[in-house]
Amino acid sequence: MYGLHQDTHHFNSFDDVRSLPLLLHQAGIRTGIIGKKHVGPEAVYPFDFSYTEENSSVLQVGRNITRIKLLVRKFLKSQDQRPFFLYVAFHDPHRCGHSQPQYGAFCEKFGNGDVGMGRIPDWTPQYYTPEQVKVPYFIPDTPSARADLAAQYTTIGRMDQGIGLVLSELHSAGHENDTLVIFSSDNGIPFPNGRTNLYWSGRAEPLLVSSPYHPRRWGQVSQSYASLLDITPTVLDWFSILYPSYQIFSKSVQLTGKSLLLSLESEQPWDTVFGSQSHHEVTMYYPMRSVQHQQYLLIHNLNFKMPFPIDQDFYVSPTFQDLLNRTTSGQPTHWFKTLQGYYYRERWELYDRARDLAEERNVAGDPTYKTVLDTMQEMLRKWQWETSDPWVCAPDGVLEEKLSPQCRPLHNEL
Repeated sequence: MYGLHQDTHHFNSFDDVRSLPLLLHQAGIRTGIIGKKHVGPEAVYPFDFSYTEENSSVLQVGRNITRIKLLVRKFLKSQDQRPFFLYVAFHDPHRCGHSQPQYGAFCEKFGNGDVGMGRIPDWTPQYYTPEQVKVPYFIPDTPSARADLAAQYTTIGRMDQGIGLVLSELHSAGHENDTLVIFSSDNGIPFPNGRTNLYWSGRAEPLLVSSPYHPRRWGQVSQSYASLLDITPTVLDWFSILYPSYQIFSKSVQLTGKSLLLSLESEQPWDTVFGSQSHHEVTMYYPMRSVQHQQYLLIHNLNFKMPFPIDQDFYVSPTFQDLLNRTTSGQPTHWFKTLQGYYYRERWELYDRARDLAEERNVAGDPTYKTVLDTMQEMLRKWQWETSDPWVCAPDGVLEEKLSPQCRPLHNEL
């Protein structure tokens, strides 16, 4: 149910939510955050140590890896000897877009030593030509998209070097051998079919977990499914903290994720993962739910009769502007979809990724897959009921809760 906390969007969690930093703080764990913070209100997400865009410069605490290094050092050098949780949230590789127009569509120039760009001492910029990049299957293979990707590779390189600095600070502070390290992302790549989508290209994220107490799994790749819902249970498990029993609006709150520490012992038979998207920006209402089970991906587009919305910084990107211009002028887009097909989607999308890795053929209407479709629709409905999803009855029903929760038909011809 992700949405931006800042500015006009102002998406906030309910006041009674027991968030991870709140639970850690109450358990005597020292907490810190550096960089991006897109959640609120502060009372629900308190940190003992906080340097974010809420109280500092986005560029300095999110992209200046030297500044980030020094803030990490400040946190780790504290005389406070409590166990700690430090969340370092890089703004890279997000585009600058309209937020920092002085750097153009990308932030790859920030700190590179050019006139007016400043200098990040710990960053050695790496540049790529459009010809060098490998274009993913879901992105148009055009000069604009290649240049777009090449510039983003530079910002990814800055983040990579920043991660190295953070790990070096951890080592210097003497915590290399007693700290669980998790690296992930909050969404897929900000390109067509990527971020804000529940396709594999929008949900696939890096997830690296390293524990000093599980050397047998170092360097191994797991085929088990995991999601960001698993991070909170994993961190609580690491600190041996039980999730509290409490209610919001008379409904019991439960974690639906799992602790990933089990996977550090041995490979786990996890073959199902759920996805949810309702908003990204306040103008981007397009609720979707998904379940990936084994080789199959099912997506429910609840507002399927409306055009899929485009977020602001993606809209101004060279890739999307080129796709828009090519479409309106009738030129080849070199994309595996049309813009019309991207905007207007079927209510149900089912993909057999064993046979269709690019998710090009929606088999929801194929009689051969009827049993698979029925089974996965039931899995998705069950998950929605378990998580008290307000959209569980949409789009052709309304959730009636006066006596017992049930879906009542709207007779809206859907």
